[in-house]
Amino acid sequence: MMKSLPLHLFLGFLFLTRFPSAQAQQAHVNLDWNPHKNTQNLNPFGANVISPEVSDDRMVTFRLKAPRAQEVQLTGGPMLLALKASKPIPFKKDNDTLWTLTVGPVKPDIYVYKFIIDGVTVVDPNNTLTGFSDQPGYSQLVVHGDGPAYYDARQVPHGTISRHTYHSDVLKGERELYVYTPPGYNPKKKYPVLYLLGGSGELASTWSLDGRANFIADNLIAEGKAVPMIIVMPNNQVIHRSDPKHTELTFKLFEEELRKQIVPFVDKNYRTQTTPKGRALAGLSMGGRHTQLVGFNCLDLFSSFGCLSSGDLNTEQASASFLNDPDINKKVDYLLVGQGTGEVATIGLRAVALHEALQKHNVKHDYYVGGDGAHDWATWRHLLYYRLLPNLWRKK
Repeated sequence: MMKSLPLHLFLGFLFLTRFPSAQAQQAHVNLDWNPHKNTQNLNPFGANVISPEVSDDRMVTFRLKAPRAQEVQLTGGPMLLALKASKPIPFKKDNDTLWTLTVGPVKPDIYVYKFIIDGVTVVDPNNTLTGFSDQPGYSQLVVHGDGPAYYDARQVPHGTISRHTYHSDVLKGERELYVYTPPGYNPKKKYPVLYLLGGSGELASTWSLDGRANFIADNLIAEGKAVPMIIVMPNNQVIHRSDPKHTELTFKLFEEELRKQIVPFVDKNYRTQTTPKGRALAGLSMGGRHTQLVGFNCLDLFSSFGCLSSGDLNTEQASASFLNDPDINKKVDYLLVGQGTGEVATIGLRAVALHEALQKHNVKHDYYVGGDGAHDWATWRHLLYYRLLPNLWRKK
């Protein structure tokens, strides 16, 4: 039996920046774009100090009451990258209980960070903006600019996100997926569908919560930069990520889940274009690996692809049939290989290898390196807005 719950209000309430600057930071009232700007000097609900606090000059102050702590540090890859720091940054103890750290200016964006207290990594206990796709979780810092960013809820027509629970005969259990329908969704019209996949350890909801996929799509459609589309965000975790047979089993299982459960479910419950020309598959990190190692073998289902911060160092072997298909440029409408500027020389070598293999075999594709992030959500939001969504199903 299918269960559907509209989430266009609920998702916004849960975790992200939803608070009015006219009242106080982290007030959880509106879907605000500057939640860490302090205007009333009120602590976030349940907190004992204000942390973090972002001023209009983009300086950021973190605070922590920890009277018995011997050392407090700021860490988190995206945060340290933004600050051009190579190691955790120490706080100073202002009095017997309060530790503080002011950094910046920081470029406007959303950043992941954590504290290290006497060697133990923890979330900021005073910040109500949190994430959970890895352990011990993480805190989110929103550095605002002069107005709403491309990933914020702007005053434009908004689509709807619905949560669906379905039974999978492939994986023998109840599973979930989220579906974005564009503003003015008309059940009498057929829409193209983007299947958007997450990375290791993430949930089906993360593309909406951390990735802001729904707001990004709303804004692009309102700007006339993207066609109205359905975006399906399934759970592409099909086996425990720490299972020793993860690599061996996951790709076959996910392809079966796509073919037998996910795509049929979406086609049954939504007005979709049901040919490969009307479907795209994209994902970040592990989801990008699924896009390449599963999607490239499913040209009967998809004709557009997005490999975000992903690839395979041995693409020549892993995607041999795709690379050597003499009609591949007729079968593929759009193929993005994208990554952040901060990851090219490390984990991004996988994307470089994929790009170079595609080049060698004259497979048309869009190779793009951009944004200020690395292997993080700053990169994936950037790629979604500036590259992937605007190029899907556009007339050539």
